[in-house]
Amino acid sequence: MRTFWELVGQYASAAFDLLIPPRLRTYRHTSTEEDDFHLQLSPEQVNEVLRAGESAHKILDPVSGVPNSVLRFESNQLAANSPVEDRRGVASCLQTNGLMFGVFDGHGGHACAQAVSERLFYYVAVSLMSQQTLEQMEEAMESMKPMLPILQWLKHPGDSIYKDVTSVHLDHLRVYWQELLELHMEMGLNIKEALMYSFQRLDSDISLEIQAPLEDEMTRNLSLQVAFSGATACVAHVDGVHLHVANAGDCRAILGVQEDNGMWSCLPLTCDHNAWNQAELSRLKREHPESEDRTVIMDDRLLGILMPCRAFGDVQLKWSKELQRSVLERGFDTEALNIYQFTPQHYYTPPYLTAEPEITYHRLRPQDKFLVLASDGLWDVLDNEDVVRLVVEHLSEAGRHKPDLAQRPANLGLMQSLLLQRKAQGLHVADQNAATRLIRHAIGSNEYGEMDPERLTAMLTLPEDLARMYRDDITVTVVYFNSDSIDAYDKRG
Repeated sequence: MRTFWELVGQYASAAFDLLIPPRLRTYRHTSTEEDDFHLQLSPEQVNEVLRAGESAHKILDPVSGVPNSVLRFESNQLAANSPVEDRRGVASCLQTNGLMFGVFDGHGGHACAQAVSERLFYYVAVSLMSQQTLEQMEEAMESMKPMLPILQWLKHPGDSIYKDVTSVHLDHLRVYWQELLELHMEMGLNIKEALMYSFQRLDSDISLEIQAPLEDEMTRNLSLQVAFSGATACVAHVDGVHLHVANAGDCRAILGVQEDNGMWSCLPLTCDHNAWNQAELSRLKREHPESEDRTVIMDDRLLGILMPCRAFGDVQLKWSKELQRSVLERGFDTEALNIYQFTPQHYYTPPYLTAEPEITYHRLRPQDKFLVLASDGLWDVLDNEDVVRLVVEHLSEAGRHKPDLAQRPANLGLMQSLLLQRKAQGLHVADQNAATRLIRHAIGSNEYGEMDPERLTAMLTLPEDLARMYRDDITVTVVYFNSDSIDAYDKRG
């Protein structure tokens, strides 16, 4: 089997022209000898590629004057698939309280992740609305007047589709809030209920939309692509000191915590829903006959096919064989739409897949400094502790941490020593965005955890058909908390 560097030597010349914008191309050796081959990307050019998807926002205090528990967030995304299958979203709820942050990891195409990233927050926001607000929404629809604004989106680079509710999707969202109105709940759902119902209701709507007759061909084709591709999702809702995280799949959320003695630690807020999660294995075995115990998970994948055990879409793992045939026989050009048709060998008692999220509640404390949400492209190569360490290094370098962090430099002695070593070796690059730093180390670190500039350059210039063999799409959002605000919430009781 050829080594990584042999494959790079074969493909990197083409990669350079395919993946690097013309203004970033420089002269390179044309020799075909492996030892004589070098990519001529300068550190500045590497940085420009890495930082193209950066986003950063400072969170303004609400009109009420109460300081927000979120100071700011930083985000970035690096594609391996073409087009990228990951999505991300950040929005504030305008009719209720709270900020939402989401990471969505698509598979089998980007359609499902795109749809979930655009629609899920609306379901959550509507779920939290009071009876009175929902009545105002319904009255506006009936009288064809402008609706109350639901969300304020904070956009990221590459957000090519305006995140507003399309007419078809609004119809289904309206049906949902009409059902909520029938429950006659004065204050709306609590956040845990809202997250649970929203995940499952959106997944149900995705499934039903393609089963219903649709006259518009474009809408019908898109609905099919959404339903037959899939997406995992991790969503955090922050309201004051109340942090809820809903997860379905193998995206992940962790907290970076600094104890009173200055030491840093990691607090996981999610569990990966995959074959290595014993609770997931037990759940799957409970939901299917004992005769399927050996086939429900094969080769560490659901039915031998899918790595995550929870996801939106993927109706080929949820519908009966008969329903799949009846939908696909309506004249869809599945080949043109890139719909991969298959029936797993041991497909007896669907559904095998669910979008039901696992929800974690955490009351924020002054020692909770930051939250990291990321797709599995990051966690496949960096463990939780590495991620916390790298964000702490970033804070220490950038000098943007709160004074209470700077007062304890002795506890960061080892980290500072490592930083000095890297500077001496010419390997240090000061990223202004913590998400970028995490992505840089995820793809550019060697087996000893040290930054390898040659590896980093090679990984960034692999051609599309090779890149996915060595790395996944990576999407990262880092949310920084306001310790003073959180402490003030505690003092107010």
